[in-house]
Amino acid sequence: MAFSPSVKYLALAGPTAAGKTAAAMAIAREHPVEIISVDSALVYRGMDIGTAKPSALEMAEVPHHLINIRDPLHPYSAAEFVKDAQLLIADITARGKLPLLVGGTMLYFKALTEGLDPMPAANAEVRAALELEAQAQGWPAMHAALAVVDPVTAARLAPADSQRIQRALEVYRLSGLPLSHFHAAKNAIKTEAAHADSTGAGALISLEPEQRSWLHERIAQRFDAMLAQGFLDEVHVLRARGDLNPDLPSMRCVGYRQAWEAMDGVFSMTELRDRGIFATRQLAKRQMTWLRSMPHRHVVACDHPDALAQVLRHVHETLNTAPQHHR
Repeated sequence: MAFSPSVKYLALAGPTAAGKTAAAMAIAREHPVEIISVDSALVYRGMDIGTAKPSALEMAEVPHHLINIRDPLHPYSAAEFVKDAQLLIADITARGKLPLLVGGTMLYFKALTEGLDPMPAANAEVRAALELEAQAQGWPAMHAALAVVDPVTAARLAPADSQRIQRALEVYRLSGLPLSHFHAAKNAIKTEAAHADSTGAGALISLEPEQRSWLHERIAQRFDAMLAQGFLDEVHVLRARGDLNPDLPSMRCVGYRQAWEAMDGVFSMTELRDRGIFATRQLAKRQMTWLRSMPHRHVVACDHPDALAQVLRHVHETLNTAPQHHR
């Protein structure tokens, strides 16, 4: 099958337990795709049960990328994902296949389509210095100082808006550039990404339940299945290494954090199931909030009996009706 050059990739997103893996495999059985995982937990080796990683059979059936690429000791960032995903998209396309991005780490999707925010991160030293200055001069004086170096940002902030004034001054002192510069760059990237999405460059299908209770039931079933499959043994093995700790991004993954805390005696093992399910529900809620901020997504109700058929139909329509751009 020859794909339109305007369809750079297909993307399949959704909250945890929405059925993304099953939908991805269904797409793969009808179209020559390779799957790129968009999941901050699946990158880690030795974390299979608690992340609901695709089975060895599924990974043998369809090429999967960005799974088992990191040891849990070493964090993986959104910036690394963007770099890796862009290389993979080009590589898969060059082989005549279609990249299918699948996952629930919405920050990765946003970073890929909108670019990463180049704004400097918070700096405790600079913040402390600004706090001392504000105590001596007052926030209206700090606002006046901001107006000198970043009049655009100062104009939209009240003289008493201490939190935002502090952040704007912090950004300027760390980078030498006004906060408004970073916002303008970000908006330009968003505009470009929105245009790309509207022309079919990265069609996004979003699996979202109409009934939240359906997803909650699936989350509970999945957590029970993980426990039955030996999830606690998996966490015991990770703890036994001796070089991992609960502050690592890998061990902060939903389920792993709760299991680690239970084993540390923070709460009883009998509470683990309820706490794990609750944390997973909270994750799903955050994922849904992210998804709603993506206006160009095509929503499929994953709790409908014909959800898979709807996904396949939309993929077929996207690949057949995408505008033809010849370069």
